[in-house]
Amino acid sequence: MNATQLICFTGLLAASSATFAQSSYPDTIKVPDGHKIALETTGVGEITYECRDKPNMAGQTEWTFVGPKAVLNDRSGKQVGTYFGPPATWQAKDGSKVTGTQLAVAPSSPGNLPYQLVKANPAEGKGAMTGVSYIQRVALKGGVAPSSECTAANKGKQEVVKYQADYIFWAAN
Repeated sequence: MNATQLICFTGLLAASSATFAQSSYPDTIKVPDGHKIALETTGVGEITYECRDKPNMAGQTEWTFVGPKAVLNDRSGKQVGTYFGPPATWQAKDGSKVTGTQLAVAPSSPGNLPYQLVKANPAEGKGAMTGVSYIQRVALKGGVAPSSECTAANKGKQEVVKYQADYIFWAAN
């Protein structure tokens, strides 16, 4: 195989892996056509929840999402960034970062956070996050609200839950 054939073959593999990856997810969290994977990471960290009053439900309480804190690793396990919030912020080690607006969620397996699709805002700073237009959260492990009781007696109590998720960053072709 010559260099040109190898480049074409590699491009086909990348295109087919992106297509394959999309086919295994619910339609609601699929990235629109015309985008390619810019960065694949695994977030390992924790989510904080707080026992609070339910909005517009006098006397009722619930565990409420406060924010995430995770390390983003590349596929070899090397740290390439962090994820924190609010607002939800993905920051590369080079200082570039994106925030975004949730477009959709879809159920994953029981006991795990839902799949998620986020529309990224323009990146701040130049680097790995430059050009990112969508972020998908997939391959979820844990992260759901605590199973312990949330009552008026423990209102204001915070609990931290461990989680892991793949964050796939997409950019326009």
